[in-house]
Amino acid sequence: MTIERVLAVCRSNWEYRGIDEASVREMLDELTAHLEDAAAAGRSPRDVVGDDVPAFAASWARARVPLSRRLVRMAAMVSFVAGVLLLLSHLTRWTLGVGVTPGRLAFWLGIAVVTVALELRRGSLGLGKGWLVGLVVGVPAALATERLLGDEPLFLVPLWATLLLALPGLAYAHAERRASRDT
Repeated sequence: MTIERVLAVCRSNWEYRGIDEASVREMLDELTAHLEDAAAAGRSPRDVVGDDVPAFAASWARARVPLSRRLVRMAAMVSFVAGVLLLLSHLTRWTLGVGVTPGRLAFWLGIAVVTVALELRRGSLGLGKGWLVGLVVGVPAALATERLLGDEPLFLVPLWATLLLALPGLAYAHAERRASRDT
């Protein structure tokens, strides 16, 4: 892997995690210096960052951004995704209330728990690994729950609640956009 590729993967990971642009530039400058020193000493970028560049970037980001800030961001993004998915259900069914069945709830909760745990630890899962988590965790959880508890709706989510669920993510995205524009 080239120095440029390592830097690109790290930049992508750090931007995804919401690290401000000034900090990303500072971290990239520091990493570039380490990689260039290693190259001058005859070592490869892999000797500096290891075999798993996203894990390296994630560990550096965790050291840079406090856990409380990462948890707030993740909570805002999870509620936003849940709100968008429920909104899609409202729109495709043309209804003001969406029934949440035990299987559907188990499916999304299983995927959310595993995804949040993996992303807080390693960074972005990407589309392929996200689908894999859905198949390995979500589908079995949904099938087992439907078999055990049935498919009657547990509760109805009104459209207004769906919109409220998406608001924290929108507010967070707006604040991030403003912060990146100001730097």
